[in-house]
Amino acid sequence: MNNDEERSVLLSVLAGIGLGAIIGAAAGLLFAPKTGTETRDDLKKAAEDLKSRAEDVVGDLSTSVDDLVQKSKTLVDTTKAKVHDAIEQGKQAMAEKREEIIEAVGDDTVEA
Repeated sequence: MNNDEERSVLLSVLAGIGLGAIIGAAAGLLFAPKTGTETRDDLKKAAEDLKSRAEDVVGDLSTSVDDLVQKSKTLVDTTKAKVHDAIEQGKQAMAEKREEIIEAVGDDTVEA
């Protein structure tokens, strides 16, 4: 498993733990012996906390996706450059061989 995959798994696990903790806290608030107003206030605070944590997780995932996209673009560009270089080297080698053949045959009528 590479570093990006490990980071993605870690973020997923942490997001799951955070979400589970918030759901558990909300369930505890619902079953606690409080007045309706207190319970609503507690639920409102829990919802705001959940929203804040969700925004953090989304921000982290967005950053990870942006990094992955950039690395992919770099990999594609590098691969394209290597293929282009290999093609050019092949053309050069072919031209050199052609010249060797022409010299060996001693005939200028060999066509390209």
